[in-house]
Amino acid sequence: MFSIVDKMVQLDFPLGHHLHCMISQLPNHIRFEHETEPQRINTEKWQRIQSVLELVAQGEGNLKKLHFLLFPEATLPVEHFDEALAIIQQRFCANTVTMFGMEHMPLHAFNRLVERYADDNREMLDAIEKDRNSGDIDNLRVNWAAIIVKENSGRLRIFLQAKSHPFAGEESLDNRDLYHGKIFPLFRSEPTGFNFMAMICFDINTVIQHANELFFSTRQHLDFLAILECNPKPEHATFRDVTNGFYGEYLAATPGVRETITAFCNSAEATRDSLPQTSPQDTFGHSSVLIHKNHKMAPRKPVCRLRFGADSRLYYFNLPVFHEFDPRTTRMPLKVHSIFAPDASGGWQRINFSPVDTDNE
Repeated sequence: MFSIVDKMVQLDFPLGHHLHCMISQLPNHIRFEHETEPQRINTEKWQRIQSVLELVAQGEGNLKKLHFLLFPEATLPVEHFDEALAIIQQRFCANTVTMFGMEHMPLHAFNRLVERYADDNREMLDAIEKDRNSGDIDNLRVNWAAIIVKENSGRLRIFLQAKSHPFAGEESLDNRDLYHGKIFPLFRSEPTGFNFMAMICFDINTVIQHANELFFSTRQHLDFLAILECNPKPEHATFRDVTNGFYGEYLAATPGVRETITAFCNSAEATRDSLPQTSPQDTFGHSSVLIHKNHKMAPRKPVCRLRFGADSRLYYFNLPVFHEFDPRTTRMPLKVHSIFAPDASGGWQRINFSPVDTDNE
């Protein structure tokens, strides 16, 4: 079981207007300790991520309106973390939140990084200290994420979290267990009231419970939930059952999460080529967005899902104002502004798309 802690951040989002999000569906390479050419792999991964950061920093067209930028689980190499922070600090607009899934690292090294940003991660630091005092776990690998908040003043805040429920494939890498994180932040922004979270696992019970406590104590709810994945089976029937059943019913009826927009950011299909333990039936990609049935993308289901394809793409879309504030959102509940594909130069080009490129269900 993990704990959710509230973190206040200064974000001045436009009042009464929808926000904007980009899902970076990039190919990944989960690196083993015995991997050959680790430097080449890390360089390639960083160049892909850097190209997305450069695209956002240039801000052509309505990319200047970007508020949330998502990268998949285990994507950014640790050695390039400071370079990514420098680009965000120097060139990103204020009021921007960037969520990185980070490459695995040993717990003792992760602890030093948390100490570096202790002001924003005190609860995480305390939890790690307690765990380290309970046994010899310093060399356990950590699957972690970084949430970089560039506040309205331009101040950069760095929040870290470790995955709480590693899947069986992760725990078999190099025949070792992974560290289980205990602390996840829920961000509450001021002066604009907008609440959001990032997760690299999906313990919906805890999220719902905390969101409901927030609702009944403050009449606020969870506005946005980002799930960072490296999931070889995003189309598995289990996920669909959870979406249309358990999770969907909670979204439809539970006040704390009823109007939550949930974005799943998965690794692209090319990830499969670097993971020998995946089967031919496995497929990555298919990032998606879930919204409440009141947005009426399709009838008879508690939630509605916008599902993307499997290739390397950047999906830039709006986070709609929830139904009670603006009934007109039912006319165009979720608009995809742009889709970008890799170009021959290592950058990104906007592509034309039609409704068949996405799957509303």
